[in-house]
Formats: sequence, C-alpha cells, structure tokens
Amino acid sequence: MKQAWPNLQVLELFVAVVQHGSLGAGARAVGMAQPNASRAIAELETRVGSPLLIRHPRGSRATPLGLALADRARTLVDGASELTEWIDHTHHAGPSTCRVGASMTIAESFLPAWIAEVKRRAPRAVLHIEVANSRDVLADLQQGRIDLGFVETPEVPVRVNTHVVHEDELVIAAPPGHELTTHGGAVSLADLARTPLVVREPGSGTRDALEALFAGHPQHAIAQELGSNAAVRVAALSGAGPAALSELALQRHLDDGSLVRIAHEGEGVRRPLTAVWAGPQRLTGLAAELVHVAAATTAAQGSAS
Repeated sequence: MKQAWPNLQVLELFVAVVQHGSLGAGARAVGMAQPNASRAIAELETRVGSPLLIRHPRGSRATPLGLALADRARTLVDGASELTEWIDHTHHAGPSTCRVGASMTIAESFLPAWIAEVKRRAPRAVLHIEVANSRDVLADLQQGRIDLGFVETPEVPVRVNTHVVHEDELVIAAPPGHELTTHGGAVSLADLARTPLVVREPGSGTRDALEALFAGHPQHAIAQELGSNAAVRVAALSGAGPAALSELALQRHLDDGSLVRIAHEGEGVRRPLTAVWAGPQRLTGLAAELVHVAAATTAAQGSAS
C-alpha cells in the first residue's frame, strides 16, 4: 500500500520553528495557533519516531535529526510554494503587478533578460521598473514605494530580507597606452589612490566597492564623479582617467580591447548582487517569480562562462 504523503502545512510549520528558534514564533510565522502547532509537532515526532526539537524556556532547538528533516522539508515546502504561485499566475483573472527598483549595473546587465523570461512565463504580468543607485533603491523599499529591489551593496539595512542572485567584481580600467596599463606589474594601492579616477556617485554599490578597496587611503583622487555607468565609460574612453566600474559594466570594452584592466595589489573587491524586500521572509507572487528567474538565469550564465 502506498505510504501517505507528508502534511505540507506541518512541514512548513516545522521549518519555521527551526528557523525562528521557538514554537511560538514559528506558529506565528505560518499563521497557526500555538496549541495546534504543539500538537502538530508532536504528531510529526511520533511519525518520525524520534524527538525533533529540544525544548527549553527560551525557545526550541532542533536535534541533529530535526536539522536534517528541516533541510529536506524546506526544499519540499519551497517547491510546493513555487507550484502554487505558478498556478496562481497562470489562472489569475487579471494581470499581477510588481514595483521593482534596480541599481544601474543590474538594470543594464541583467534586468531586461529577467523581465523577458518572467513575461514568457506569465504573459499578463505587469512590472513597473525604477532605476536608481543602490542607496536610493533601499530607501524606496523602506518607504514602500517599491515591492522588490535589486542592489549591489552589502550594506543592507536590518529587517530587510535578502537573497544573493549573483556576484560581481570592481575593475579599474583605462584605454591602452595609459601609464598604469603599461606598468609591467601590479600597481600599488597607494599609487592607484593617487591616480585621478572616474567614479560613480556616493550611494551607488560601485562607489561602495571602491571605498572598500581604498579603505586605507580615504583621500584617493577623483577625476570625475558621474551618475551613470555609461557616463563613466565615455569619460574613461575619452581619456579623463581610468574608470572604476563593475566588471559587468565594462565587459564589452574589456573584450574588444578599448579598455584594459589595471592590475593592482591587494585582494579584488567582490560584491553581491542582491534581491531585497520588506515584510514576510517568504516572497510570493510576481516578486517571488522574478527573484527565482534572476537566481536561475545568473547561475546558468555563470556555469556557461
């Protein structure tokens, strides 16, 4: 006789209890009364045949078996949630909408492909897009002007949910023949800090990465401070100074040789490209679909490169 399927609601509850560290918090997260939650966990432990939680006055901690179960249950619950959302998108009577804010690098390099894939999956979806620097995207999110953001800075406020969809690297590049491209070795950070660079404006994820690179040289030289990746590229190509930009933003010019990467001492600065949202930790609807597409698409690009 076929074994009965596990109860997805109970598994969702158990994952929430492990994640939040207490039965009460887990029950609230899934909208279940605590007495019902307590009975459900007890029934789950009976079915498994072993304790899954260690209860103490300040909360509940998963046993080793409980951690293993939560890991497997999370995959099942997430899959069921995605299926439910797909059904809702497919058969919804009207178009679903999502207000999205994206940093410039993400908007230039990834967002159009993400939107095209979401529209292929959900033709009636409506996405309202705002492009700004990372600081402004986070401000819009906190003030409720957008439902979902994509930023390039690791400095994300507390109480904002995050999911990293890709990684990028800060690159310093100049036209061939610039003295730093013919240096013959790695340029010291001190020499690089004395070189006037063309940079993005404060508040951008790219500028945050540059400040992290020059943490020991806060008075680094600036040739021009511009508000878009395109403007920085044009200025660098015109000889205004080396560009400090995302590798994604410079990739075409690095590939065709119109700009040359300047090797420098120290570790390179990598920064996450992160989806951010407020409210419940689990995304639903069109926002969840866009984050799923973003993570899957960039992972596929990474494995193909």
